[in-house]
Order: sequence, then C-alpha cells, then structure tokens
Amino acid sequence: MVYLFSILGYLIILFFIGLQLAKRLKKKEDFLVAGRTLTAPILVGTLLATWIGSGDIFSVSDLSYNHGYSSLIGSSGGWLGIIVVFFIAGRVRRFGQFTVPDILEARYNKWARILATIATIIAYLTIVSYQFRGGGWVLNIITEGKISIGSGIIIVAVFVIAYTLMAGMISVAYLDMFNGIVMITGIFLALPFLIQHVGGMDYIVANVAPRGHSILGNMSLTQAMGYFFPTFLLAMGMANTYQRFFSAKNEKEAKKSVVGWVVGAILLGVALQSLAVIGSSYFKGLEAKEAGKIIILVGHKGVPVVVGCLLLVAIMAIIISTANSFLLVPATNVIRDIYQRFINPDLPDKKMILYSRLTVIVLGFISYSLISFFPRILDAAYAAYTVYGAGITPALLAVFFWKRVTVQGGVLSILGGLITTVVWEIMNKILGHFPLGIPSIYPALICSLTLLIGVSLMTAKPSPEKWHPFFKNRRTD
Repeated sequence: MVYLFSILGYLIILFFIGLQLAKRLKKKEDFLVAGRTLTAPILVGTLLATWIGSGDIFSVSDLSYNHGYSSLIGSSGGWLGIIVVFFIAGRVRRFGQFTVPDILEARYNKWARILATIATIIAYLTIVSYQFRGGGWVLNIITEGKISIGSGIIIVAVFVIAYTLMAGMISVAYLDMFNGIVMITGIFLALPFLIQHVGGMDYIVANVAPRGHSILGNMSLTQAMGYFFPTFLLAMGMANTYQRFFSAKNEKEAKKSVVGWVVGAILLGVALQSLAVIGSSYFKGLEAKEAGKIIILVGHKGVPVVVGCLLLVAIMAIIISTANSFLLVPATNVIRDIYQRFINPDLPDKKMILYSRLTVIVLGFISYSLISFFPRILDAAYAAYTVYGAGITPALLAVFFWKRVTVQGGVLSILGGLITTVVWEIMNKILGHFPLGIPSIYPALICSLTLLIGVSLMTAKPSPEKWHPFFKNRRTD
C-alpha cells in the first residue's frame, strides 16, 4: 500500500496548491493564458510536462517493448518538430491571442476557426481518454487488483476534471514545474537501480526480444514512418504549445523556452525508452495490450520500494499534467472560438471563466466515454496525433512560412486532413486493419498537403494584409 499512499499524497499536494493558485484567478487572461506572465523556466517546465505524457509512458513503452530503441524513430519526429517551432515562437507570442483557431481565422476565415476547433476537440479528447486509462492502470497494478481498472479510471478522471476547472492555465503552468522536477528525479533515479535489479548489462543484452533489423527493429519502413510523421506534425502544431507561447511574458521568453524544451524532451524520452527496453528483458511475454504497462511494472517490481514510489509518482505526474493541459485547450476552444466568437461576443470575463469550467466538466465526461473505442493506448495516441497533425498543422505552418497560401487552400487542407483521418480510422475499426495496410497518416497528410498547395496555387494570391502580421520584423526572430 506504500505505493498507493505515495500517489495519494502527491495528488493531495497538487490539489491544495491548485486551490491556492485559484485565488489568483481574476480575469479571462489568467484562466486562459496565465495572465501572459510566464518566464522561460516556467514555460520549459509546462512545455516539457505537457509533451511527456501517457504517449511516452504507454505508447512508446509499447513500441520499445517490441522494437527496442528503434522506437526512437517515433520520438525523433517530435524532437524535430520542436526544433521547427523554435523559429516561430517569437512571432506566435507577438500575435498575442489565445488559441490556434485565433491564428487560423486571422490568416484564413471563420471556417478555418470552426474546423480547427472540431479537429482539436476530437484529437485532444482522445488523448485525455487514454490519460484516464493509464491512470487506472497505475492504480490497479500498485494495489494488485484491489482497485479495479474501471474504478481507477474514474478516480483519475474525477481528479483531473476537478483540478483543471479550478484555476485553468495558472494552475496547469505552475504545477507543471513541480511535476517536471518529480518526473526528472523519478525517471533518472530509477535507471541505475533497474539495471542492477535485472542483473546488469550482459543480462539485458542477452534477454531483450530479438530484433529483425538494427534500425527498424521489427517494424517495416512504412510502419516506422507511420509513427514518425504523426509525432512530427503534432509537435509543430500542438495547440498547447501555442497557448503557452501566448502565456509568455514576451517574445524572448517564448523563444528561450523552446531550447530547454527540446533538450529536456530528448533526455527524458531516451530515459523512458531505456526503462522500457531494460524492463522488457526482465518482464517477458507480455501480450500486445499489456506491453504498454512495462514502465509501471518497473516501478512496482523492478526497483527498490523507495525508488519505485518516486517513479510511480512521476508516472502519475506525467498523466495528470498531460490530461490537465489537453482538457483545458478544447474547453478554451469551445468557449472562445465557438461560443464567444459566434454566439455571445460580449461575454464578460467572469462568465467566460464559469462557462469554461462547465465545459471542462462536459468534455471530461466525453473523454471518459471514448475510452472503449481504442482498447490499445498506442492506437489511440497515433490516431489522435494524425487527426491533429494532418488536419491542422500544414495550414498552421503555412501561416508562418508561406505567404502564397490562400484562404481556400488553408480551409480545404484542414477539412481534407480531418475527414480523411476520421474515415480511415473508422474503416480500421470496422475491418480490423487499415485499408490496404496503410496507416491513416499517409492518406491524410497527402490529402491535406495536396489541397493546401494545389488549391493555393490555383486561386488568386492573398493580399499583403493577410500575411503581413505573421511575417513583419522577421529578422528579429
């Protein structure tokens, strides 16, 4: 029970700190973008805590268990995407709005805002749903079944919803600093103890699952790139990132934060995959649906109790911080990008905060209902990444890198990427496999880019007023 008490203690600390931060909530900027006061160290913590989520704990663990360090192919897509983001962070902050749909409407039109909001809601609620599932797994394993997976999911879901609606971005950003410290300490401390526990490097090398290829592991090139591209596209367009840049104190702080973010993402990503690879040499024979639990098993039975408690708290910190962030963004989109933009433009700050909180509750319940659609977290993660990455990222990056992109090209790109992904994933669910064996990222991205480039080149050039706000003073970036 010591593992359970450690996690409960951590959750209680988070909740009471959140209550204190809630007292600072006075206007919509506080709830949505932390009053635009965040400095680079705080931004690094919240960017890192948001990026390292259940996708790394469970999806990447699943890949690492079966393919070893070849799973770094998927993670490297995210690292490359973060590097690209460095070149636009300052301009995003200068734009000074609240959400990605704000950017898309300013560059394209209201339909781009609506479609981007729909894509974000679909992708982000899917991501939140598997945070709930991951938290349920943790509670089930550490109590050796005394808390069922279903009950654990409910406990985590209730906590995440309650915590997110308390203080919005203020609570998420500042608590992510605390979560980040816990994550780094728990993960890096566990590695040497795990190596010692399983019997040293010779044992690990002799007992990891056989790999068919030194670089690809047991994956085909098509499968490997099917993991690389969704992560790459998500990193470049992730709404959480842009909302944090909007929360920065100034452009300089926004850009500085990206450097710390990419370094931290690489170090933590490699460390987590090392835990999974080393753990796979000791915890053998896990079924496909169970392979994603390998790092939880490491924390529970692969290291000393004290280290295990810290690692399991770090895992829960990752789950909670990611779920909070990915629940807050679509709630913001619904209220600001739909309700305030099209229904009640004069919405007062107090009512915006109230309605945002109510939306958090509703979206939290929807996320909970999505859990059964994807029985395997790996599948849910990459479906969500593709919905967002193929649906939004190409049109979003064109805002900052291509003056020639037109309204028609941008809007149709979002629509095409979104529809193609959803249809491909539904066909996968019905058939039990992807059509032609091709992951959804390929048809979705091809459709999105073809429409973006082709339609833009076939329609009239946009006026300078459309692109100028996103390119002015570019030399200073």
